[in-house]
Amino acid sequence: MPRRTTPRSFAGKPGKEVSLEMKPIPVALQLYSVREEAAQDPVGTLRKVAAMGYPAVELAGLYGMSPADFRALTDELGLTICSSHGPMPTQENLEDILEQARTLGYNYHVSGFGPDQFATLEGTREAAALCQRAAELLRGSGVQFAVHNHWWEFDKQFDGKYPHEHFMEAAPDVLAQIDTYWTMVGGADPAAMLRKYGNRVPLLHIKDGSGRREDKMTAVGKGKMDWPAVFGAASEATAWAIVELDACETDMLEAVAESYRYLTESGFCVGKQ
Repeated sequence: MPRRTTPRSFAGKPGKEVSLEMKPIPVALQLYSVREEAAQDPVGTLRKVAAMGYPAVELAGLYGMSPADFRALTDELGLTICSSHGPMPTQENLEDILEQARTLGYNYHVSGFGPDQFATLEGTREAAALCQRAAELLRGSGVQFAVHNHWWEFDKQFDGKYPHEHFMEAAPDVLAQIDTYWTMVGGADPAAMLRKYGNRVPLLHIKDGSGRREDKMTAVGKGKMDWPAVFGAASEATAWAIVELDACETDMLEAVAESYRYLTESGFCVGKQ
């Protein structure tokens, strides 16, 4: 999906207007956001997501459907599958991962870790070694490997660097799916992280809220995130901005629809054309 240059001025932090020339990023929805609705009615839920204007979805399971049936449904609805969250690629599961990616038509496979893995520098380096191996296994397959972060990669430092920074240094072939909200909640500046990693960040996770990890989230645009700074820092290589609300203060379907409207009407993202 093409990105176009759109000169605009945006309201940034209170009392500050940010002027930037940006290229809107295609928007997608992580289906984990609507997992409760999809568990009851996956077909109806996907129809609602497509009707909102989302051109693409990111997977976190297939709701009992086969990859072929899921692909047929998304094709019918005009939805692209941009990426998928799944297990860490290993020699044992590699062919299964690639077969699903080929059937569903995506080329980003994303994995992640729990907080214990980043509690120490040694654990962080172990995670990096696993992911570097996964990226090497996928090399040349047409599927690229990325890691999704939470707050625990940014809520402490080892030798003056966040665990995520140590991780990225030790796994040079791994891409990052930067969860911009969790980065901020952890204590780092998401825009600075996007500038630092540049073309290694093809995927963004977009969510909003109070900034306190114990609180439920809000529709994008109704929380504390500085979206002009975030989107102004995104690389030309950023292919998708993926809305993901883990839990929400309001009705989830309405919140993801509100998020779509905010991102597209503000010019940060582009939806169905």
